[in-house]
Amino acid sequence: MIYTIAILLSLVGYFLIGHLAGRRVKHLDDYLVAGRNAPTFFILGTLVASYLSTSAFLGETGFAYQGYPLVMLIFAALSTSGCLLGALVFGRYLRRSSARTVPEFFGKRFASRRVQNIAGLTTILGLGAYLLGVMQGAGIMFAELTGLPYWVGLVLVWLTYTGFILYSGSPGVMLTDTVMFVIFSLAALGGSLYILQDLGGWHGVIEGLLSQSEKPDIALWHGVIEGQGASFSTPGEALTWSLTLGLVWAAVLAASPWQSSRYLMARNEHVVMRSAMLTAVALAIFYALMMMSGAAINLYNDQLDPERAMVWVALNILPTWLGIVILTGVFAAGLSSCSTFLSIIGFSLSNDILPPSLNEASAMRTSRIAVLVAGLVTLLLALFQPPAVMTVVWFAATLFASSWGPVALMSIWSRRITAAGAGWGLTIGFVSNLALSLMLQAGWVTLPVYLHPVILSTLAALVAILLASHLTQVSQAERDYRAFLHQRDTSLEAKWVSGTRWVAACTMLTGIAVGAFLWRQYATTLAQLAGRYAIPEGTVLGGYMLAIGCGGMLLIAGAVGYWVVRPRKLALQEVRLARP
Repeated sequence: MIYTIAILLSLVGYFLIGHLAGRRVKHLDDYLVAGRNAPTFFILGTLVASYLSTSAFLGETGFAYQGYPLVMLIFAALSTSGCLLGALVFGRYLRRSSARTVPEFFGKRFASRRVQNIAGLTTILGLGAYLLGVMQGAGIMFAELTGLPYWVGLVLVWLTYTGFILYSGSPGVMLTDTVMFVIFSLAALGGSLYILQDLGGWHGVIEGLLSQSEKPDIALWHGVIEGQGASFSTPGEALTWSLTLGLVWAAVLAASPWQSSRYLMARNEHVVMRSAMLTAVALAIFYALMMMSGAAINLYNDQLDPERAMVWVALNILPTWLGIVILTGVFAAGLSSCSTFLSIIGFSLSNDILPPSLNEASAMRTSRIAVLVAGLVTLLLALFQPPAVMTVVWFAATLFASSWGPVALMSIWSRRITAAGAGWGLTIGFVSNLALSLMLQAGWVTLPVYLHPVILSTLAALVAILLASHLTQVSQAERDYRAFLHQRDTSLEAKWVSGTRWVAACTMLTGIAVGAFLWRQYATTLAQLAGRYAIPEGTVLGGYMLAIGCGGMLLIAGAVGYWVVRPRKLALQEVRLARP
């Protein structure tokens, strides 16, 4: 009963917070992009909250429980690099454009309403699937905790986030995301530390996992590669999967609409850089703790449904107060993603698909109607579609890696891409990924692990971009807008450089700390236990390489950020041109 009360109170709390934020909404820019005045902490909160959902707490932690904690850690080391990559090569230029949505940015960059329409349509379809997955995760959580029917949880969750989005728009989403970020960060930290400490620390957990026989090799870097439930058959296959999907999710973090659109609300480009580096730090710490904790649950009970393992621990192992924090944190993660995705879908439908409104009042009314309609459609689908949280979320995310990734990168750095190339790249990347994924799901085709549908569809999108751009000409409007994006006014940035470099330095120090922690707590412990449990020497070496890689990614991210924001002398050619 106490868990039911906690969940219901959290729903009421988020609804009230969202409505309080709505009092500041006076203009269309306030509603769509929070007045473009958000500080670093709010952008950090909404970035992390948008990325971590019930898929991370239930699906990915469940995959670690299933036998692959270190595979997920390798995946995370690569994928979180996309935070800084996105800010460096796309996010800060997106902020410079002052667009209201990312599809609108593409429309401006290529001087084409058609490209904006295509980008908006892929946003609605792809994020609709993603929203479906995280809504189902929140519904499962509600049913598990309260004993009430699954559909009741879905309806209450939908009413909560739809209610405050309709009124407050982006400010409500940003503020509630930040509150949720604080709650589930405390939940992840507190729950993980309790589990690890209860089982004897990292040394005790690793030794316990090595000694059990139900999931052999779960404590090794490649995870379980034997037995009926194994997802991989060789260490090479596990490594290939983690590297491939890590790079795919790096592209998702760099260019996907629910991540990159957060930069449109930032106060300036330095806020973009700072929040990106801090997001990488937050995600690295989250995965280092949660994946090992997910595997450690096996030492309590190795017969659980993987996607419900964290819920079981909160209800049966943790102290009641900490269980409440964990469960409301997981619930908050799902709710924050729902609010983000629905707001982006609604905004894109009103701003990028429907004809432009005549005035701000009409535009805001259209946006609210679009949010309501999109939410109702998703709710109906969630009620009748069987839940498959991690599968749906990962499928939806890869759609943007193949369609948006190449176009987003080339829109900033290529002089030759044309509006036709961008339109066909978005379309082919999206449709080919969708078709291949559905054929795999139906069993019509089989592909090796290194030929994931997102790889093939990304290559198809690149070919489409190159061919269409070769057959068409870059217009003068496209040249002018790209030139505008690459102009900078260093006199306006000078006062922000010092703070951003401090954040970069802290990112580098965190990278060193994470690497040293994994070296000592995981790799060294594995080496000490190697003789007792006959661990292959190459596996021990892999543990050390994992520690170096995970820490090294943050170290490199911080170093690149530190170099990029170095002070520059004001040059005439750097003064910002008038916006086209």
